[in-house]
Amino acid sequence: MTLSYIPGDSLAHRLDPRSKLLVQVGFAAAAYAYTTPRGLAALTLLAVGCLRLAGGGARDVWTYRFALPVLALAPLVAGATLGAPWFRPDRAATTGLASYRVVLILVVAAGYVRSTPVRESRAALQHTVPGRAGQFLGAGVALVFRFLPLLRRDLLTTRAAIHARGGDALPVREQMRLVAVAGINRAFERADRLGTAMNARCFAWNPTLPRLALGRADGVALALGSGLLAAALATAL
Repeated sequence: MTLSYIPGDSLAHRLDPRSKLLVQVGFAAAAYAYTTPRGLAALTLLAVGCLRLAGGGARDVWTYRFALPVLALAPLVAGATLGAPWFRPDRAATTGLASYRVVLILVVAAGYVRSTPVRESRAALQHTVPGRAGQFLGAGVALVFRFLPLLRRDLLTTRAAIHARGGDALPVREQMRLVAVAGINRAFERADRLGTAMNARCFAWNPTLPRLALGRADGVALALGSGLLAAALATAL
């Protein structure tokens, strides 16, 4: 399953993308401000709620499986020492909480991506950030959202092709090299084709974007995002 927009009629689908972005920013700030187990436990409930309101579940989180091993190994690496006592549980615990914090932020981001079309994300950024900076940021985000699923699909296709030709018998390092080289080549090819397509279609920095409007449900989302930001700022003062 690829993490991308999935049409639906959930509450998150009906929200304005600007209010959802505020919730994401507020959640990330709160996650970095409240790093205790109790604080992260409360944020866990909120993160799961955000994903469920977007109609998502564990399968959406599983799309981040390539990052999960790194986050899981980080506490072991942080706790290891070159001499006695060989392992520092306090360092491992601190890094483990930090890794878990990143997982929670990814869960909330998964709910946003699942419930927000790319064009609405671009419109939200261009309406929020004025001038050419907003146009550049909106176009960049739109291209990233569209390109990442394609690049991931290319890597999976390349790996499947290598295994079909008996490449699974090669050392893991050699398999990683083959997949990486093929993936980079495909990325450059897609970038060249994208540039040609953008020129052929007279790419515009400020195209006609969907109209955005805040509704009643957005008031709750805005209040939640603002409350999370205020709570995070309170710990910093």
